[in-house]
Formats: sequence, C-alpha cells, structure tokens
Amino acid sequence: MLPPFKNSTLLQKAFIHRSALNEKQTPYTESNERMEFLGDAVLELATTKYLYAIFPTEPEGILTSYRSALVKTTTLAEVAENLGIGDQLVMSKGEETTGGRTNPSLLADAFEAVLGALFLDQGMEVVEEFLQQELFVKFDDILKNKLYKDSKSQLQEVVQALGQSTPLYEVVKEIGPDHDKEFTVNVVVDNKIVGTGTGKSKQIAQQAAAQQALAKF
Repeated sequence: MLPPFKNSTLLQKAFIHRSALNEKQTPYTESNERMEFLGDAVLELATTKYLYAIFPTEPEGILTSYRSALVKTTTLAEVAENLGIGDQLVMSKGEETTGGRTNPSLLADAFEAVLGALFLDQGMEVVEEFLQQELFVKFDDILKNKLYKDSKSQLQEVVQALGQSTPLYEVVKEIGPDHDKEFTVNVVVDNKIVGTGTGKSKQIAQQAAAQQALAKF
C-alpha cells in the first residue's frame, strides 16, 4: 500500500509516463523521468544501508549481488504491480494498447519515481520504512533460493569452471519506438553464439540470453 502523501502533486507527477506528453491537448509538461532519476539514487542508498546493517561481515561483492537482486527490474515491477501502480499511470493510448501498464521496465521505472516523490515529500526515513514493508521483505526468499545469483552470474561461473572465455553480450536488434523498444541480444562464448534473448530492456534481454545458454550447458 502506498503511504499517504502530504503533497499529492508529487505523487501524481510520479505517474506521468513520457508518452502522455505527446497526446493532443495534454495538460502535462513534464514526465516522471526526473523523479525516477532521484528515486533510483534513493533506492540504491536505502538498499545499501539495509544490507550493510544486516550483514556486518559480508564482503562488498556479496552485498552487491544481494542489492542487484533486490533492485532488479523484475523485482521492482512485481512490487509496483502489487501496489497497483500500473493502473494509476498516465500514458498515451498507444502505450496503453501495447501493454504499457504491465510492462516490467515501465513499472520498475514508475516505482523508482514514486520513491523519488516520497523522498521529496517526507524524507529518507519514511522511504526506508516503506521499502522495508514492500520490498525488503522479499529478501528472505531471494536468499533462501539463491536468487541473487542471476542467470548472467551463473553463466559466468559455468564457463569459468569449463576454462572458457568470459561471456560477451551483443545487441543485435532494436525494434520499436523509443518508449516501447524491444532488444535482441546474443551471448557469445569463445566466438560462438550460445544463447539469444529478447526483452523490453537490454538487461532483460541479456538475462534471457544467459538463461538459454545455461540450458545448453
């Protein structure tokens, strides 16, 4: 559940996708991208503080893996969906028609924008309390199921164990307008394509390619 805002205008701004600015007779002059920029930094700091406190002896590399699992697109999108953020987004008719309200990348961005708005509205302490309730509660499951080892990390470990070269990720195709891109990525090991993946962001496409490669290995 989203916390109540003192300044509701800040929250409303967090829901404005840039495609809404292209609509005829739109009242909006600014999207949520600046708010997302702020929220991304707030999220990273809050997550880092949380992990630093509960793991006083873990090295930097492990903490970085934990943080990546918590703040990755799919995790944030799941939280945003549970909060009903997709239903509140303001977007163009074209964006909505192509599934914008359920687009993981778009949902994750909007969640970060909400964090930026909440930070401006009530400060870091309230943001941390909100994240504790909605995001950090997922960490037990991430730890239990070793979800912090994403497909790219697992593939790296496998090829190293086999004495092969580090996987390289190559974007081979980009289709669609800027607000609705789909990327195709190949993962290459020892000059051979071992997996191909697609996704709404390069990160998602890379993970899909690594997943396909893992199945082959």
